[in-house]
Amino acid sequence: MFSERTLSPPVESAREAYAPELLVYDAAGDFETLPPAQAEELGLIVDALDPSHYPAEWIPPTGPDVLERYASTTFTIGMPGDGSVVWTRQTTPPIVLVKPRLEGSPEGFVDFLLAEAIVECSLDVPEHFLGFFESGYRDLDAAVDLGPAGTYQIAAALYDGWIGLHTREEFASWESDRSDLAGQWRDAGARLEGRVESLPGAVARGETSFADATELACSAIKHGLDLPKPFDALDTDAYRDHASAFAIEWADRTFAALSD
Repeated sequence: MFSERTLSPPVESAREAYAPELLVYDAAGDFETLPPAQAEELGLIVDALDPSHYPAEWIPPTGPDVLERYASTTFTIGMPGDGSVVWTRQTTPPIVLVKPRLEGSPEGFVDFLLAEAIVECSLDVPEHFLGFFESGYRDLDAAVDLGPAGTYQIAAALYDGWIGLHTREEFASWESDRSDLAGQWRDAGARLEGRVESLPGAVARGETSFADATELACSAIKHGLDLPKPFDALDTDAYRDHASAFAIEWADRTFAALSD
């Protein structure tokens, strides 16, 4: 199910700098959430497993089943929206899993995704947005009022944006010693720039849902792009410092304004 991945010199350099104990493996099959039996196979690779779980009370009664399973004691690796590279600290040492869907992607782009996962895993941040919002996830659900799937998408986006406020400083610092990875970070941001600028018009014309717009805007935070209103409020020190409380307040005010 898993095979150790050989890292390029720039990615290996990032691992040595941020998380030298971290392991990087290729997964044999694509997944959103790794089936429990396959997740437990990681026990053959790592020294120990320490599955995380959360109080069921954090999840609204209408919360999606996948979130309820994640909060339970079931060993859960990967969730919808995690992308092609997944990291976890539920193992000792931590591990990054690469999905086969990345096969054929440009080497530099894959290197950036791996380096990004390494940096994120090295930070003292929750592994998933449920650990970020905690019991406040119910307040976010009430503020967003888009149903279980919409709340999930908004929550994942807001958490991604908050992580981006931390990681982009590291990416920017790579200009001198990891210029290839820094270049991939800049290029990825450049590809988002035009789409981000046009978000207000796309939402107003019904071409983009507000949840999709939030996801794109929060993804752009990690690249330091200028964001249009109301997303610009998320690219602030206030959000970085006040974390989920700020995100919930932003959602409450933003969706109240949308409903007027």
